[in-house]
Amino acid sequence: MSYSTQAQTLTYGPVISLEQAKKVFAAAEAEAKKNQWLMTIAIVDSGGNLVLLQRMDNANIGTVEIARGKATTANNFKRPTRSLEEAVEKGGIGLRLLAVPGVFPLEGGELILLDGKIIGAIGVSGAQSFQDGQVAKAGVAALTAK
Repeated sequence: MSYSTQAQTLTYGPVISLEQAKKVFAAAEAEAKKNQWLMTIAIVDSGGNLVLLQRMDNANIGTVEIARGKATTANNFKRPTRSLEEAVEKGGIGLRLLAVPGVFPLEGGELILLDGKIIGAIGVSGAQSFQDGQVAKAGVAALTAK
């Protein structure tokens, strides 16, 4: 299933709780620390509202807005931000994304799903985009782990 088709079938659920956000955050932070990456991690609820944001000591200040932007973009577009990055990489019509205000087409934003519904999203910034994505995915996996 393509991300476009998936986005059309996904629906928003209840907002992520602070307890759930802390669980996602802890796993993401552990992945970043394990790899010695200095990052900012942001979690938004299904309405795109900030629930939790933390910048690790000595992480670049610019990562704060980028992490939040990645989380919001993933939530609002109902897809991982990597899919938007891929659209831009292909050029052509995908370059339109660069003109959309507030869109962060960079890997590192992932949806947080519960029972197949979007309850929020995580955004990570501070390393290379694929590393940001790795940390975000580690956070999401913590909520779905049994």
